[in-house]
Amino acid sequence: MRIVRYRHESGSGYGILTGDRIAPVKDPFMWSAPDAPVYRPEPVGANDLELAAVQLLTPCRPSKIVCIGVNYHAHAAEMGKAAPAEPMIFLKSPSAVLNHGGTILRPPDSERVDHEAELGVVIGRPCRHVPADRAREVIFGYTCVNDVTARDLQRKDVQFSRAKSFDTFCPFGPWIETELDPADLGVEARVNGEIRQSGRTRDLIHDVPKLVAFISRVMTLMPGDVIASGTPAGVGPLVAGDRVEITVEGIGTLANVVENDPVRMLI
Repeated sequence: MRIVRYRHESGSGYGILTGDRIAPVKDPFMWSAPDAPVYRPEPVGANDLELAAVQLLTPCRPSKIVCIGVNYHAHAAEMGKAAPAEPMIFLKSPSAVLNHGGTILRPPDSERVDHEAELGVVIGRPCRHVPADRAREVIFGYTCVNDVTARDLQRKDVQFSRAKSFDTFCPFGPWIETELDPADLGVEARVNGEIRQSGRTRDLIHDVPKLVAFISRVMTLMPGDVIASGTPAGVGPLVAGDRVEITVEGIGTLANVVENDPVRMLI
């Protein structure tokens, strides 16, 4: 089942995408029944919408985006790092989120902005201290994430907050796929049609169940929170005018364009 969040002339909402039609449903992240084994959508209204008639928004609104650094062996090698014994976690600001089709803005503070293709894990219910063998019970589904990074600032600052959290630095979507096994999925980044990254989730150093278990020992995960599971080798720069596409097997393709930030004040 593919869950979308959309904006339409009739209003905003969530829906189930089948082909090119969207059936509106109630907010799935209000679902919190502790004993419900699976998500059961509740329809809203009687009329479907055409996909072409809506703007796709980020498919959920996370209270936090928890990212995993250096989680593929080949990426560890290209960064000159050893494989971490435990997941290396950091946070991206929720204000960094960007819709499918939106514009990634390169900040004037950075001379090197990179793409990072990742499988995103979307949490479906409040959870804490989740055993790895029960992780599936708290996962709502999966999405595509681009963990955009100001690489020069990451190296300069050592810690990641600034380099990872500029506005527009967390595109994800275009939807959530709820029926997927994350154990062996292709993850790919293309820039202007050229393949830059290509890996498989079977090569994760720490797999999805372990990530959910590890993170939930540190912080309570809330419905709609996103875990970005790490990026394969091949990270590289983005410049103004680029079109970057992140594809995860079984989900689809997240596409964004890149421009320089015009730096306008918002009040």
